[in-house]
Amino acid sequence: MPDVQSPDPRARRSGGRTARRIAAGVLAGAALLAFAPTASAADAPPEPAGAGAAEARHGDSAALDRALDALITEAGVSAALGEVRDHGRTVWRGASGQADLDTGAAARADGRFRIGSVTKTFVATVVLQLVAEHKVELDAPIERYLPGAVRGGEGITVRQLLNHTSGLYDYLGDPSVYFHDDTELGSWLTTGRWTTYQPRQLLDISGRHAPNFPPGQQWSYSNTNYVAIGMMIEKVTGRSWNQEVERRIIRPLGLDHTTMPTTSTAIPGRYAHGYLKRESGERVDVSRLNPSIAYAAGAGISTTDDLARFNAALLGGRLLRPAQLKEMTTTVPIDEEGTFGYGLGLTRRTLPCGDVWGHDGGIAGYSTILFGDLAGRHQVAISANPYEEADPARATAALDAIVVKTACGPDTPVPPAPRQPAAAGALALR
Repeated sequence: MPDVQSPDPRARRSGGRTARRIAAGVLAGAALLAFAPTASAADAPPEPAGAGAAEARHGDSAALDRALDALITEAGVSAALGEVRDHGRTVWRGASGQADLDTGAAARADGRFRIGSVTKTFVATVVLQLVAEHKVELDAPIERYLPGAVRGGEGITVRQLLNHTSGLYDYLGDPSVYFHDDTELGSWLTTGRWTTYQPRQLLDISGRHAPNFPPGQQWSYSNTNYVAIGMMIEKVTGRSWNQEVERRIIRPLGLDHTTMPTTSTAIPGRYAHGYLKRESGERVDVSRLNPSIAYAAGAGISTTDDLARFNAALLGGRLLRPAQLKEMTTTVPIDEEGTFGYGLGLTRRTLPCGDVWGHDGGIAGYSTILFGDLAGRHQVAISANPYEEADPARATAALDAIVVKTACGPDTPVPPAPRQPAAAGALALR
């Protein structure tokens, strides 16, 4: 369930309405990259925003509430959650829409959700900690750590896996793994959704397809890269990637509502349900699925609060040494205009008011964005549950509005949306 754009020509065509709906449903991938230095106190923030701040930022709060509501009315999502942190304080938190379309229960701002490819930033952070401990070398071939596991692994470095310049085919483009039209969706709902995949199995599926290009020659988002990375973490540490993320990040930061499941189909606690709509109009609740299809590329579950605090700790220097954080934020270009760049499990987007850093993610029924400024002072986390097929122009406008309003202030004009690079980072299961 990870990814944005498969190199498989069949996946690129994805001609039916289902494929278009799914593509729109992951909220336009990188269109949601954002952060929020100027956002405001919401109805009941857990911490005060400072003397006089609530009054000064009242307009900001109302604008953000309206922007979140617009994801429901304009972008076709069933529920949307958002949180903004400023200098360690939650200054806005919101929820809109319905957590359950059957009961009509309202979405809760503290609800959990599947985070898709935002998982990659957690995993890349673990790798860079291992680099600092001299247990992994970024420019060593993956063959050193996983002999015979990765096609062409002797010529692919750890760095190229982390920044998606390996050229490896994305296993999600293979119709045996994921769906690309309504017929395949039916099969996935009855069988594939519950299948337990072994990571080596996913690498082998990728290996049946020719690479997209020689390693290091281009950029192409591939979830296969992070399957190999997850396996490498286990080989180097003797513990699974999930256990290392828990030990090195989740527990030290007190991210009590973040989990990295292996095969459990459940989302613990309260959550907004995720849905897909069949071409017949049938609504299918896809909240429960076996996350082994995503593995280290996108199996995570979290909340907006936990994600924002993770981004603050990462970019604020609490998880990585300066040398490793510099490596993480050294990007390769992924669009002709230079609006986007991809580092090591971290994406940069240039907005009218500056650069933001983080990741976005999509997995069936869920779409997430997490971004902040490079100093770790301002963060935004947003979760949305795509459902109804929306007019692309209106959906993009709604997404861009919440990006600009959170990043640059509620009165900032929303510029035309940049042309999205192919696979800018979402875990768009399609």
